[in-house]
Order: sequence, then C-alpha cells, then structure tokens
Amino acid sequence: MMLSIKGLLLLPAMAAALRFPASNQISRRSAVSKLIQTSTATVASGAASPILMPPSVANAADSVTQVTLNSKNKKSFPLASFGLQVYDDDTAYRLTLTALEVGYRNFFASVLAGNQKGFARAVKDSGIPRDDLYICGTVLSNRVNGEEAAYKKTKQGCLENMSAMSAGNIDKLDMIMLDYPGPNDDSIRGQWRAFEEMKSKEGTVDDLAVSNFDGSQLDALMTNPDATKPTVNQLPFSVANHPQGLLDYNTKRDILVQSWSPLSRVLPRYGNALDAIGKNYGKSAAQVGLRWIVQRGAAFSTQSKKKSHFEEDLKVFDFVLSDDEMAKIGQLAAAGVL
Repeated sequence: MMLSIKGLLLLPAMAAALRFPASNQISRRSAVSKLIQTSTATVASGAASPILMPPSVANAADSVTQVTLNSKNKKSFPLASFGLQVYDDDTAYRLTLTALEVGYRNFFASVLAGNQKGFARAVKDSGIPRDDLYICGTVLSNRVNGEEAAYKKTKQGCLENMSAMSAGNIDKLDMIMLDYPGPNDDSIRGQWRAFEEMKSKEGTVDDLAVSNFDGSQLDALMTNPDATKPTVNQLPFSVANHPQGLLDYNTKRDILVQSWSPLSRVLPRYGNALDAIGKNYGKSAAQVGLRWIVQRGAAFSTQSKKKSHFEEDLKVFDFVLSDDEMAKIGQLAAAGVL
C-alpha cells in the first residue's frame, strides 16, 4: 500500500500473510518479484515493455489531473492522492486539513494507519463539500483462510470502515480497497463477495479496488462473469521499481495502477539524474519522478508532513516529459525484477 504503511513499516512484519511462500526472511523485493513472475509468463524474455494504459484512462499521459475508472463512475478519480500514514488521529486531522488546503481531493485512508477517525473529522471541519472529494478506505482480511471465513472477516472490516468514517458524518465511501489478497482463490472470492455486497446491497461504496494483486489473483475475482471488476490495483510502481509486465497485466484487464511507493527509493538513488531533467522545466527531482509515473499511465499516492511538499507533489500536471527523457528515466533502474 502506502510508502510508510507498507513500504517501510508494516510490510516486513506482515509478509507471511501475503500470498507468497511463508518465510521470516521474505522482503518486499522478493514479494514483488513473486508478484511479477506470476503475472508475466507471456512476456518474451528481454523484450521491451511498451507504455500501455487501460482504455478508460488512456488520457492519463497528457496533462490531465483526473480520469474515469472502468466502473464509469460519474465522479472522476484524481491521479494524485494523499495517503495517510501511521500516526495518531490528531496528526491525521492536521495533515488532512493541510492537504485539503493545498488542493488534494483524493484521499487514501487505510485501516492500517489507525487514524480514520481523525481523517474523517478533518473532512467534516474543512467545510469542503463531500461531493468534491474522492475517499478510499481499506480492509485487511488476508490472514483468513476459506471463502466463508474471508467473507465474514471482510464484511466486518467494511463495517469498521463505516463506523470510523462516521466520526466525520461520512456515510458513503467512493472506494474500498483490499489491502492484500487472501491465501488462495476461494479466500479471495470470499473477500470480494463482501465488497460486492457493500456496493450493491448496503450502497455504502461506489468503486471496488485491490492492492498487491497479481494477474492470477485478479482473475480469481472474475470467475463469475457477473462479478464487479476491480477499478484500481495499488502496487509499488516507481522509477526505482518498474519490473517488466507490472503495468501490462493490469492494463490488459482495464485496471488502473496506483503507486503506493512512488518516491521511497527513488530520490536517494536517482535524485541527481531526475533533478538534472527537472531543471529543464523548473521542477524538482520528486516532481519528475511523479510525472514519469503519470506519463506511464498510472496514478500515485504520496505522503508528507510538510505543506511545501504537499504543494510540490500536486504540481506535476503542468509539464510533459519528452519521449527521450521518459526513456532515460526508465533506464535508471533495471527493467527486470528488482
């Protein structure tokens, strides 16, 4: 999921709960490696990965700030999102107000952060109309095995989201996201059944999404031809981590990739190179890294505690990197699995 939540703080501790071989030594790299290896069997070894985008978001490569998801939701999905991290409700309240002030309208409030109530209160106190905001909650139910057990655990998580959001009089979410896939296909289908009921029966959410799903796990959701297709798959996609096929297996299913770790390993490794390109546009290394993600056809969710960084991360839609610059940036890290 998000930079600190999954990229740095929680992923190592929760790795055994992922749908990968259990091991105390599993790292984010090996988890992502497994994710890609199971999703790119049809990609020729060594072949260049084309820049592809889901048909419904094909305009993301232009200077567009929001897109229409495959659900055809009338409310557009802003490409830039603020993702709350692991801190208390008071901090979440303050940072949400800052993000709203500088112009963020897409918010990722993960249950893993433990501060949905603080976020919700900030939304209420901001005075910004609820219809102007796109709000995503999450459910963590990947440790439960079996369809019925996964269904019940996910159902519980859906209710917990709505209870926390009620602190800000939020009675409907724009999106609900599975933090991780269950341990097998039956469990994944149980998770998804609870989501579909939240959408169709309770009417408390519009769009359904996933995180850290490979191609086979996405397909497990769609064995029923009437199943609701995921709109977004949140993955660790960035200048530092873009294995061949990562975008492709989502693009082929018309699913938008949202980066949950857009800058975590980028600036320490490639900051100088990105800064040199940014000088052509009066942009920072961080802005170039985020712009590269957008032009690849993906969205991103960033986090910050400084107002200046909030503002900086939003100012990536007023310039376009050249094809040559895109290629150079793409070559900074090996295109294979990291």
